[in-house]
Amino acid sequence: MIEFFRSLQFIIENGIIVITIFIFGSYVALAIFSALSMLKYIRKNSYIDYKVILSSPLAPSISVIAPAYNEGKTIVDNIRSLLSLHYNDFEVVIVNDGSKDDSMEKVIKAYDLEPINVVYEEKIPTKTIRNIYKSRNKAFNKLIVIDKENGGKADALNAGINFTQKEYISVVDVDSVLVEDALLIMAKPFLEETEQKIIASGGVIRIANSCKIEEGRITEVKLPKRFIPRVQVLEYTRAFLMGRMAWSKLNGLLLVSGAFGMFNRDIVVKVGGYNTNLVGEDMELIVRMRRYMSELKEKYRVIYIPDPLCWTEVPGNLKVLGRQRDRWTRGNMESLFIHFKLFFNPRYKSLGLLGHPYWFFFEWLAPILEFVGIIYFIIIAILSAPNWPFFFLLLGAVYFFAVTLSHWAILFEELSFHRYQRKREVVKMLFTAMLEPIFYHPFILWFSIRGNFKYFIGEKSWGSMERVGFSEEEDKKEKTQPAA
Repeated sequence: MIEFFRSLQFIIENGIIVITIFIFGSYVALAIFSALSMLKYIRKNSYIDYKVILSSPLAPSISVIAPAYNEGKTIVDNIRSLLSLHYNDFEVVIVNDGSKDDSMEKVIKAYDLEPINVVYEEKIPTKTIRNIYKSRNKAFNKLIVIDKENGGKADALNAGINFTQKEYISVVDVDSVLVEDALLIMAKPFLEETEQKIIASGGVIRIANSCKIEEGRITEVKLPKRFIPRVQVLEYTRAFLMGRMAWSKLNGLLLVSGAFGMFNRDIVVKVGGYNTNLVGEDMELIVRMRRYMSELKEKYRVIYIPDPLCWTEVPGNLKVLGRQRDRWTRGNMESLFIHFKLFFNPRYKSLGLLGHPYWFFFEWLAPILEFVGIIYFIIIAILSAPNWPFFFLLLGAVYFFAVTLSHWAILFEELSFHRYQRKREVVKMLFTAMLEPIFYHPFILWFSIRGNFKYFIGEKSWGSMERVGFSEEEDKKEKTQPAA
């Protein structure tokens, strides 16, 4: 029995080594591919004058759709920010999803709104529309406000999609801040691509905590003062600059951030819009759109733009972070399992052979295997003397690799967009990278495991998201988005 146990231990430990090498190799390959793609993108776009698109008759028309729920404290300024975007043919559609605060009253007063009678086709079923508003002031003629019964974020987006008739829709969280040229930069690839249809695109999401924001614009970029938001800067940098850049080139991207993305409206309508029964509606829509195009055997792409186009507030404490991350886990699982037909299916090319399997193994299965590995070590420690040299060697290798990957991401940021100008902020990021595996990653692992448990028991709620404001000096407010 002892010999059998030792043989099993030997097999498991060697299996762990093989899996670890495979994971390390995959991350290094993606990082190198992302670096090469980033350099090519920067060289190609260094001297482009995006304002030329403003006068181009070929520039696509865009509807910016922003769902809002209990955003009374900031909605007026946020709408002003969206209206100030540099673009010619666009409109801003605000969908008030049954807010229980004074959001509608403030918007009506600030923008001199009045109800209008308008006929539109409800191609995607939604909750009841109460009223549609336009401004009496011609200065706000691009603004449309839809007031509807609460149905959740996905239902609110579907209502906006039904109403607008522009070629493309740009989905924005109403509490996010876009750079002024965001639509110009996002529209450029749609003008350039001739051989393949671009069905969706997304840009870099940056962390706005501690940044100085005036009238809906970032006026001073600062590194978050608190550890939890600061370590998320590293997470987002790794994910966007070292992950999605590579997957965009491989045409295996499964996700466009819900905070800011652009979509071909016609394709979105044909696939039925956002699924209101899911918590990961943004990822699932992309997968469904890709399946639709693949099954029609049409050439298409989902692209990623590395320019920092959107700034958003991230959770500032573990309680709120946990709600967000277990919801992300559940959303990821929904998309993977609903569309499991894609798994290693050559019919779907890069989507089936690369994108779906990668998300399955690395985004879903890897945290589970890590958790099982921890449980395994605890059992070994209780039953017999563990292989301490193997344990410390593996632990050291994982720690060194994680820190190196984060430092590489910081280098990417400094060589490309260099948003953090102060040297001490860069030094602080490097130091934060050394602390992340010890004081942050264990919590992320636990939130992922908790998300798996909630998924299998059928949990569908979003939970409450507490925000403290970008400057971290405002009074706390709680914003709850009920599930549909």
